[in-house]
Amino acid sequence: MRSKGKGKKKSQPENERTDIIEKIDMNNDRLFAYYRAQKIVPAQEWEEFVESLRQHLPTTFRVAGSRQTANTLSALIEDIHVPALSDVVFEDLKIPPPVQITWYPDGLAWQFNVPKKVLRKSPEFKKFHSFLVFETEVGNISRQEAVSMIPPLFLEVEPHQKVMDMCAAPGSKTAQILEALHARDTVTSSSIPSGLLIANDSDSKRTHLLIHQSARLPSPALMVTNLDASNYPSIRVPVTRGGKSEFVPLRFDRILCDVPCSGDGTIRKNMGIWKSWQPMDGNGLHSLQVRILLRAMKMLNDDGRIVYSTCSLNPVENEAVVAEALNLSPAFELVDVSSQHAQLKRRPGLTSWRATGDKTCLRTFESYEEFLASSLDEGVKGKLSAGHWPPTNAQALHLHRCMRIYPHLQDTGGFFVAVLQKKVPLDQINGRDRKREASKSPEPADVKRPRLETHVLQAATFDNGNTETSSNDEQPIDVINNHPSKSRPPMLDGVFKENPYTYLGHNDAIVQSCIRELQITSAFPVHNILVRNPDGAAAKSLYISNDIVKTIIVNNSYERLRLTSAGTKVFAKQEVGKGSEAQFRVLGEGLPVVLPYLKAEAIIIANISSLHIFLESPYPLCTRFDNDFQQKIEVRSIGSHVVRFVAETNDDASLTHDLILPIWRSKISLALMIDKKSKSALSLRVFSRDITSTLSSSRDVIS
Repeated sequence: MRSKGKGKKKSQPENERTDIIEKIDMNNDRLFAYYRAQKIVPAQEWEEFVESLRQHLPTTFRVAGSRQTANTLSALIEDIHVPALSDVVFEDLKIPPPVQITWYPDGLAWQFNVPKKVLRKSPEFKKFHSFLVFETEVGNISRQEAVSMIPPLFLEVEPHQKVMDMCAAPGSKTAQILEALHARDTVTSSSIPSGLLIANDSDSKRTHLLIHQSARLPSPALMVTNLDASNYPSIRVPVTRGGKSEFVPLRFDRILCDVPCSGDGTIRKNMGIWKSWQPMDGNGLHSLQVRILLRAMKMLNDDGRIVYSTCSLNPVENEAVVAEALNLSPAFELVDVSSQHAQLKRRPGLTSWRATGDKTCLRTFESYEEFLASSLDEGVKGKLSAGHWPPTNAQALHLHRCMRIYPHLQDTGGFFVAVLQKKVPLDQINGRDRKREASKSPEPADVKRPRLETHVLQAATFDNGNTETSSNDEQPIDVINNHPSKSRPPMLDGVFKENPYTYLGHNDAIVQSCIRELQITSAFPVHNILVRNPDGAAAKSLYISNDIVKTIIVNNSYERLRLTSAGTKVFAKQEVGKGSEAQFRVLGEGLPVVLPYLKAEAIIIANISSLHIFLESPYPLCTRFDNDFQQKIEVRSIGSHVVRFVAETNDDASLTHDLILPIWRSKISLALMIDKKSKSALSLRVFSRDITSTLSSSRDVIS
């Protein structure tokens, strides 16, 4: 099972995958029989479809970060790397260079398909591969399967919108949504968008992977929670009506439901599926997928949009889920998006399919009634419901508006996407119908949920049996002014161990010290500075959020939301030395947020030669720099400072745009305050080689 929960297997090293492909038996009679019965492709395309499943998946990546940064890096690939790779011949075979994925906006997604031995032995491709590795490590490139990039595109997120990613880990789609929220950022300065992204995952370990992924584009608009998506609790926010304050449930403008699924659309890279696939994988996840989609429907604004997606080809996990949810929530409809991203090759959703409980797939059934009348074991019959089959109104639901992405159409994995919206506000449905629809459940309470086989990764988002997390929007939520609730919250995996967030306020001594030492203007939103510490502990890091994140944190129990991350870190405590009082410094990840509020005189201007010295040595003496920079730095106090390296191009280096970075000044030396990987990636972009250490200074990566 391709799970958004726990147990994700580590991918095989690239140099081992070719051998694995050659050894594995790429046949599964059950899979072939099942999908022939579904008629997912025309008969004349079947052989082409199957053959595409057996081919190695091309390498795809997306240029990440803010839009302006991404455009700069994409231009570097197009103008430098592609020409260098256009005439490569390896063992008498011409190797094609990377190409842009035509349907992805602004040419920011790329694909290349070369044998692994070419990457190992071709000097030109070795350089390009090293470039990708460095930029991926610092977050400027996201190694992401092409079809995985599709769902966020159809969300159409804008910076002011409130967005929920319900099953977010490992986070590549979350990063795309963050980029949309920060679409107005520049190369050197980040905005504080008024919108919100709550990225949720049910597995606590995977939420930390998610936090690491999203840290590549730090955002004051981000919150990460660790909750059961199918039972996500209501978040209360205050409103004023008739001069009185009251709490209402938070509604979202955009919700992504990229749900746990069997994952057979990933068979080109997860080759173990060839051996393990059987129909109960998808059957067992159907009810969970319905519950997640239904919960999203309850949390959506009247003019909002939901994107439901899986990396499965199975209609039981796709059209059957959408159809059941639409029939349970008649206020929703599928959106016709066939004219959007026209270069993306797709097929319409199915309106008929044949589910089965027969593990051999020798028998599939046209209807639930036919299935119940069959000779299959009664225990198997109890694991499926009528919702696994097409409803009688399948045509009227316009299931053809769903999108199916097949591997043979454009050399990708398989994927399913459906876009839903409300056709009328829920409050316009008469009260009797609302009550009847609200009382419906996607499965009877006494039906035992399917137990998946042990070789299938178990989704962690099944109900935990605790009624305190009821998804009813009318349930009370603890509002205890940013303090843990007195009653223990529901737990998914034991005790919730994260520390609470606390807002410091304008007059906090640490906040005022940061403002004074770093020369920050009065416009800086100091009221949104927060810390995450146990009660009474000294602050070591300061974070910043936007207004809506603050509203949620202040008015909801962090334990109930299982809040694992909020906002972005901007300042950190720096130990100066014996006998000296510790100071706070601005962090590289937080600098783009702080930068718009720095006074002009706070920024030190430097040239590309100074950047070379900072990268070449971890602690260069002040005397190593030219007279101009020495004079500027000598008048500065010991502590944190900000340097603007001005764009410049010469015979040895090229800095295409101004670069603003944090430094630390001690008594006699300086330090560039970014990590080693970021220094190496920056060195490769600017100086065409890694100059950050003597061991790697001779390693050419960009010719």
